[in-house]
Amino acid sequence: MSLAAPNVLVVDDDADLLRLLGMRLQSAGYKPVAASSGEEALARLAVSRPRAVITDLRMPGMDGMALFERIHAVDPSLPVIILTAHGTIPDAVSAAQSGVFGYLTKPFEAPELLALLARAVGSGSLESGQAARPRFPEIVTASPLMNALLDEVVLVATSEAGVLIQGESGTGKEMLARAVHQASARKRAPFVAINCAAIPEALLESELFGHAKGAFTGADSARKGLFQTAQGGTVFLDEIGDMPLALQAKLLRVLQEREVRPVGASQSLPVDVRIVSATHRDLEAAIAEQQFREDLFYRLNVVNLHIPPLRERREDIAPLAQHFVDKLAKKHGRRIVGFAADALDLLMRAEWPGNIRQLMNVVEQCCALCTTVRIPAALVTRALRNKPTEILSYAEAKDRFERDYLVNLMKLTGGQVTEASRLAQRNRTEFYRLLQKHALSPALFKSTE
Repeated sequence: MSLAAPNVLVVDDDADLLRLLGMRLQSAGYKPVAASSGEEALARLAVSRPRAVITDLRMPGMDGMALFERIHAVDPSLPVIILTAHGTIPDAVSAAQSGVFGYLTKPFEAPELLALLARAVGSGSLESGQAARPRFPEIVTASPLMNALLDEVVLVATSEAGVLIQGESGTGKEMLARAVHQASARKRAPFVAINCAAIPEALLESELFGHAKGAFTGADSARKGLFQTAQGGTVFLDEIGDMPLALQAKLLRVLQEREVRPVGASQSLPVDVRIVSATHRDLEAAIAEQQFREDLFYRLNVVNLHIPPLRERREDIAPLAQHFVDKLAKKHGRRIVGFAADALDLLMRAEWPGNIRQLMNVVEQCCALCTTVRIPAALVTRALRNKPTEILSYAEAKDRFERDYLVNLMKLTGGQVTEASRLAQRNRTEFYRLLQKHALSPALFKSTE
């Protein structure tokens, strides 16, 4: 039984030469993967690792040397062969001492290229290829920052230390939490996620810890909480900064005693879970404002993992965009292979305040409207101009609504807290706490006439 043909990524902005190289490699027993630009090549590399890369030197935008430097920073063992018609490559390689596997000056003979490629594939096969294979295939990245973060994930996963993941909304905190779980000894047990901001306060305790039959109206039978469901595995508490103070005290007790007491039950039950939590809030500031318990913070924040925003890892924009195109084109029934060069340039230069969530939204809009095989710049411009509300996380949208509601209510009552709390059907203490949370003083709304 023959071995599978080795994948070779071929990069050239000349479509005719790209097709010719592909034909030569295929006839020699390789499986060529074509890319018409350095940016597209990075996108292809993020999805799957070839055995070698062949790239032209002179290309618009990212040239062959710039592409090599990007590849080498992330995967030094991947062999790169550079083709040039300009005779400058020996000087470039010598000056950079960069580790390019080889170069050929055009025009070159096919046997010369195939001999060099055979050595490259041999040097990059098996052991080195396996070592460089992504540990978390669902995390698409070409960023040294993210790869360093994933190295930390592998280290922390071997312990039972509490992990707090911090980063802006839309950066992929749950995906990183799953990576911690997948790299740990608990990976065969459940991973259970809950968004602490998405569940009403009255129901959150029951969701986490379960309840006994008859514990409250509607509790017709006993129900396991998420901690019991995740027995032996990992519980991911997203937006932990929005957990009510009273429930924070109960969570701290669970972490200390390793047991939970369902709502309405008389006895506690042992649990064996690992806690990974996440927030976009500044918890130290929340502690100073007495909105988060300091003792719980230190329990959760034994190891802190910070996900950088997308604008600080721009090398991830192209591969992520290509990844989303591959997924979403199928969803919308479109035959789309990627972005036009000027469209990709727009994506690379955008600020992405909504991070990966916003990028996915932009790509989905483009895929839904695209009628060509490559997404044009006009569709990207249109999608970037639209700023849909779904870019906000649930917690952010809830906070914005809550603040607007309080402002309108206080305006209506002229800053009278008693009347405002009555209309809101909340007691005065709770209402004052909500005002304090949003830095709203009743004096701001009292008439000065």
